[in-house]
Amino acid sequence: MRMVFRWYGAGNDTVTLRQIKQIPGVEGIVWALHDVPAGEEWPMDKIIAYKEEADRYGLHLEVVESVNVHEDIKLGLPSRDGYIENYKRTIAKLAGVGVKTICYNFMPVFDWVRTDLFKEMADGSTALFYEKAKVDQMDPAELVNRIANDVNVTMPGWEPERLRQLAPLFEKYKSVSEEDLWGNLQYFLEQIIPVAEQYDIRMAIHPDDPPWPIFGLPRIMTGQASIRRLLGLVDSPYNGVTLCSGSLGANPDNDIVAMVHEFKGRIPFAHIRNVRVYDNGDFIETSHRTEDGTVNIAGIVRAYYESGFTGYARPDHGRHIWDEQCRPGYGLYDRALGIMYLWGVWDSMRAAERSGSGA
Repeated sequence: MRMVFRWYGAGNDTVTLRQIKQIPGVEGIVWALHDVPAGEEWPMDKIIAYKEEADRYGLHLEVVESVNVHEDIKLGLPSRDGYIENYKRTIAKLAGVGVKTICYNFMPVFDWVRTDLFKEMADGSTALFYEKAKVDQMDPAELVNRIANDVNVTMPGWEPERLRQLAPLFEKYKSVSEEDLWGNLQYFLEQIIPVAEQYDIRMAIHPDDPPWPIFGLPRIMTGQASIRRLLGLVDSPYNGVTLCSGSLGANPDNDIVAMVHEFKGRIPFAHIRNVRVYDNGDFIETSHRTEDGTVNIAGIVRAYYESGFTGYARPDHGRHIWDEQCRPGYGLYDRALGIMYLWGVWDSMRAAERSGSGA
């Protein structure tokens, strides 16, 4: 397991590379050019500037999250081919600075949905929260207004240029079924995966967050069966999944331990985080500690160890603790604590193996 840490860039993140470097076992950052609109080719000068910044602290740039997929590709419009060509050229550029994995998603309109970015928990910390009844009853424009006004940073998947097109986008998706979306994903992968193979970069799709349909939009990456289907669309080790325990874990029916074992070799990147799911479908993000949520984090880490996982992993969203003022879900303190919990489970497996006592 190779530990990495998501970073939004100088001037765009409350966490510094100097702080990230001090977290035990972290070897690289998970990054992106967040100011480049989806579908545009990434400029090489900006890519190099990111690399130079990371090099100062001895951190690599091997994982990108995300090179966003333009909506026209998801919709299957004739204009998609131009955006796919931009994507191919971006892959080639990223190979030049040592990128090995690209995380992306194929979620229509919204990359993720929450109803409260700072829901207070019993211990006084706050966390990202999803209230199912509100989403079921709420107009998506109302949710956009609430989320956009909650913070003063631009969040991936909620970029202003995308949100300004909300009504037209919803109109376009009225004629797109789940099977249409699967077909559009296959079209994208059939063109992208050969380029990824050429440049030795593994593509890793992120599951839908949450893993069920919202606002009448089609959602297809929701569980074990859909991941199995995705991997069969283009049967290549370069067509993989970012296995996110938090996204998938919002549905208690998802057996993530089983997924780790079944998809061994096709998981180049792991997001490891915990959520507590309530009987009414609500969920809140918790500490990484297994007992604090509904997801078997310890079992998932053990499964990675048993399967010989050598890919990249990062603590995913964390709580906001100790009065830290930070980007929602992406503070320093709780994610650093999460890393130490993940290392604790991993190291206990290693110690047990060395002593011959078993897991």
